[in-house]
Amino acid sequence: MSSQWPHLDYLGWRETCSALHLYLQIAGKYRLAHTPWLNHSWNATFYVTPIGLASSPIPDGPGIEIWFDLREHKVVGTCGEGRTASFPLGPSTVAQFHASFVNLISELGGTPAFDGAPNEVPYPVPFIEDDRERPYDRDAVHRFHQALVAVDRVFKTFRTSFIGKASPVHLFWGSFDLAVTRFSGRRAPLHGGGVPALPDDVAQEAYDREVSSAGFWPGGGGLDYPAFYAYAYPAPNGFKNFPVGPDAAFWSEDLSEFVLPYDAVQSSADPDRALMEFLVTTYEAAADLGKWDRDLLECAQGKPRQVRPPDAEAAKAAAAVGDETVEREDGAAKGRYWIVVDGVEAEMTYSRAGEDLIIIDHTEVPGALRGRKVGERLVRQAIEDARRDGVAIIPLCPFAKAQIDRHPEWQDVLRR
Repeated sequence: MSSQWPHLDYLGWRETCSALHLYLQIAGKYRLAHTPWLNHSWNATFYVTPIGLASSPIPDGPGIEIWFDLREHKVVGTCGEGRTASFPLGPSTVAQFHASFVNLISELGGTPAFDGAPNEVPYPVPFIEDDRERPYDRDAVHRFHQALVAVDRVFKTFRTSFIGKASPVHLFWGSFDLAVTRFSGRRAPLHGGGVPALPDDVAQEAYDREVSSAGFWPGGGGLDYPAFYAYAYPAPNGFKNFPVGPDAAFWSEDLSEFVLPYDAVQSSADPDRALMEFLVTTYEAAADLGKWDRDLLECAQGKPRQVRPPDAEAAKAAAAVGDETVEREDGAAKGRYWIVVDGVEAEMTYSRAGEDLIIIDHTEVPGALRGRKVGERLVRQAIEDARRDGVAIIPLCPFAKAQIDRHPEWQDVLRR
């Protein structure tokens, strides 16, 4: 188990977590009040850094940037005139934090004018009226920061394999989650709104395009433990029943999202791999069932110092694929098709449901072969064999089903 993935006990630090959440809301609302709107509220977020969380430059006064230093436990502000101001993070009230933050912005030459009430929290109390004493557990905050750094690393790696529109990896202070979102490129139905203490027009603008989104909560919001989540908007038919991994992942009816407990990742033999499996399979649930154009939107996972080949080069490589043979292993109960391209194997597995019926249950195309229509070749071979052998096909695998849906001329072998 890697020390980069610390143990997190939400119930043990939930009061500190709640306080930190509200403190970030105060700083976030200041940023929101002075930054031009960017699609999907991206102008309001914070970003993980090696020492904590940062706002990026805010166009107020001489230009101001806010850091939450979660190692030295203080809030730091800098401005374009070279001044720095700070105050410590510790046991306090929200009202006291608000007053200290207002003083910090004024000292830096900014205008500390922003909305004074929390969003997306139950029973919101205006910041200046929240005089309840809040604890501050330095060790728990430090562990939370370590977890954010680890999650941020995996989320950013996941983001590299998508060439379509994708969000930065950023922390939303409203719901207090670190998130990354992919977009299909199509408009979405108007969102119904109804998010507690959040204007409907903000929610509707955030979801005006089809999305597949994943993120990390420290806990709260219906969960008494830290967890990863994934959802699609709009959720395609069959989304909640799509097989996702790892084994600890599940569909939450209460949240209408896939959930993976943080502990299942932290305690696994390879936490990065476990989290990546969750990100990839939940995205595939949205993309396959929602009929996203995956060939156009995806690319191989990024690596340091390796430039992504341009699409024209990928198209040339895809056109060059053809000499390789699709192989088949056919057993009494199960079988598979596979192909090796440039030393990388892709496969499609199936099960037999009688002498004249096979069920395609899974297709696995490694990232290095994405965009080269390798998966399509596997499905095409199964179609040709089914015609030759007089066998019907049930495409239980979402990828195979999507391919057959795109090719009406293949649908003669489907079981009716």
